[in-house]
Amino acid sequence: MTSTRTISLAGKVAFVSGASKGIGVAIAEVLANAGADLALTARNEEELEHTAEAARKVGSRVWTRTAELADADEVKALGKATLAEFGHIDILVNNAGVTLPQTILETEIDKFHTVINVNLLAPLLLTQIFVPGMIEKKQGKIINISSRGAIRAFPTGSVYSASKAGLQLLTQSMAVEFGPHNIQANCVAPTVTNTPMGDSAWPPSPRRDAKLAKIPTGRFAEPEEVANAVLFLASSQSDFINGVELPIDGGEGAG
Repeated sequence: MTSTRTISLAGKVAFVSGASKGIGVAIAEVLANAGADLALTARNEEELEHTAEAARKVGSRVWTRTAELADADEVKALGKATLAEFGHIDILVNNAGVTLPQTILETEIDKFHTVINVNLLAPLLLTQIFVPGMIEKKQGKIINISSRGAIRAFPTGSVYSASKAGLQLLTQSMAVEFGPHNIQANCVAPTVTNTPMGDSAWPPSPRRDAKLAKIPTGRFAEPEEVANAVLFLASSQSDFINGVELPIDGGEGAG
């Protein structure tokens, strides 16, 4: 028998980082439309509040707090404040990401730490804070936003790719360690997405044209397409999916 039921996250609380732009905004929107309450964070307060207001209009309870995820102490304070507000988190979406293009020989140590801290350390710290509550409830979802860059190197992207590759392996470790507690950890790996970050990293150029030529569908991803995959992984319909890396790439990885 096939199921055609609509995904409902009513009664669930979801935490989404990087919720002020691009994919994060789209994720917050689909989770709110599915009935989840939201804890949202980003650096830009005005843009974050815009995301929050849109979610409130569809009936979600929304709490926001700005934070610099490159700072471990701020991440820990953010997690504690979130638990003080909601008591627990059912769905953790580690979406925030940063890329600071540099060649390997030009890589600066402070920029290295910024990329690693935001893309890899922050997801680890937030997991450490929220998963004990999931274990207590015997259920939970962790969705980490990775990238095609985790499995395919590109010039000036060495640290970014390393951080996302680390996130994918961290996700698999989460699946192994938390699976016995009925907690599923998965990641989605979009190709270039039509967001401010994607546009900045891939401006019109022969390099962009070459990237597009590798995608059978002939275009980049839309934020909503990534968000819909996150919604599925956040729902009970994905309860037996654990430890996977789901490409959102229009077939790029098939060629």
